[in-house]
Amino acid sequence: MREGGESQSMGDPPPEAVFSPGALLAEVEREVVACGRCPRLVAWREEAAMHPPKRYAGCRYWAKPVPGFGDPQARLVLVGLAPAAHGGNRTGRMFTGDRSGDWLFRALHRIGFASQPFSRNREDGLQLSDCFVTAAVRCCPPENRPLPSERKNCYPFLVRELETLANLRVLIALGGMAFETLLRWVKERWPEEARLLLRKRPSFSHGAEMPLPKGRTLFMSYHPSQQNTFTGRLTEEMFDAVFSRARAALEDVPEQKPPREEEQRTG
Repeated sequence: MREGGESQSMGDPPPEAVFSPGALLAEVEREVVACGRCPRLVAWREEAAMHPPKRYAGCRYWAKPVPGFGDPQARLVLVGLAPAAHGGNRTGRMFTGDRSGDWLFRALHRIGFASQPFSRNREDGLQLSDCFVTAAVRCCPPENRPLPSERKNCYPFLVRELETLANLRVLIALGGMAFETLLRWVKERWPEEARLLLRKRPSFSHGAEMPLPKGRTLFMSYHPSQQNTFTGRLTEEMFDAVFSRARAALEDVPEQKPPREEEQRTG
C-alpha cells in the first residue's frame, strides 16, 4: 500500500525504478528529442538531412536533437560542442558516424571505457562502461557556431544529465565552448566553493586540469575535429594522455558505487 492507503497498481514500476539514474536519463532523452526551441537549428538540421553529401545519399537521417548516452552509473563524463551535420545528426548518437567519433571511441576503447573502437550507428553494439558522452548543444549548428540563445536553450538538458549522474567524479571538456559551459555549471552548482577555486578566471588549454568542489576534476582537451586532427594540432598521443590522466584520477577517488544498471541510454 502507498502512503495514505493508496495501493500501487500491478503495472506501476517500483518507486526506486522511477527515480533511478537510467529512468531519469531516459526522461531527459525524451525531452531532448522532442525539443524545437531553436528555429534556426531546426531548419539547419533538416536542411542537412535533405541535402546530404554523395557518400550519404539515400541514408535516412535522424534530423532531431541528439541526447547524451552511456553508462547511468558513469564516473567520467565527456562534453563536446554539438552533433555534426552528417554525423550525429544523421545517426542519432553523439560522436557517431564521423571522423571525430572515430578518434574519440578509439581513445575510449584503448583506455577501457568503450567496448569497441568505433561508433557507426545506434545499433552497432557499442557499450560505454563508467563513461557518459554528451554535448553543450544538441542540434548541429551552421558552421559549428551555435548562437548564445541556442546554447542557453540547451543548457538545462546538460545540467539535468550532470545532476542525474550521481557517481560523477571526472569531466573532460572537448573544446573551449564545452569548457565554458561546464565552468558555468560549476559556478552555479557550487557558488561558494567555486568562488574560492576560481579566484583567477581559468582559461582553456589542452591538457590542463582544474580541481572542482567535492573531489571532482575537470580536464581539458582539444576537440577531435578534423580541423585539429588533420593539422596535427591534436595527435592521438596527446588525446590518449588526457584519458590516461582521467583514468588515474578516477582510481585515486575512493567510492562506494551502487549496483550497476544493465540498461544504458543509447540515444
